[in-house]
Amino acid sequence: MNAQQHFQQLARYNVWATQHLLGVIALLPDEAYRQNSGLFFKSIHGTLNHLLVGEHQLWFPRFEKGISPVLLLDAEAEPDRKRLAQRLADGVNRWQDLIATWPESRFDGELSYITMKGLPVALPFSATLAHVFNHGTHHRGQITAALTQLGQPGPVLDLVFMLQADMQTTNR
Repeated sequence: MNAQQHFQQLARYNVWATQHLLGVIALLPDEAYRQNSGLFFKSIHGTLNHLLVGEHQLWFPRFEKGISPVLLLDAEAEPDRKRLAQRLADGVNRWQDLIATWPESRFDGELSYITMKGLPVALPFSATLAHVFNHGTHHRGQITAALTQLGQPGPVLDLVFMLQADMQTTNR
């Protein structure tokens, strides 16, 4: 598997895991959804909002257009929970198409951008892209823990379960 295929797989996993998580969250009453659960961004809503800001409004433009928007990572980008879920679902679906446009050599290069503090930086492209997907996994894990605290079932989001589902689909 080359780098492009690897990141296509991570992007597909990002879609799969986000869809599964949003399906469980949709069943939560609004009070539980917005309750301070002790997460870094307080609530499930706050953490989902952070994913929208970080992954889709900050990192995606850096990778797609080489621009660094000036944003606050805890700013509420979407107060409506249904629209937030839709924007997250739409956002995760954009990564695969973007990754498909890059030549294999791009993955060995650097990503240059401006940090949130206004400083220019150049980091290894592949490692920084891996950060984006790892960041999503980290926060989905926090939300899963919050769901458990609320007495709700947490979805199983391990990558291996997506791969197993793929195998079952392929073997039909």
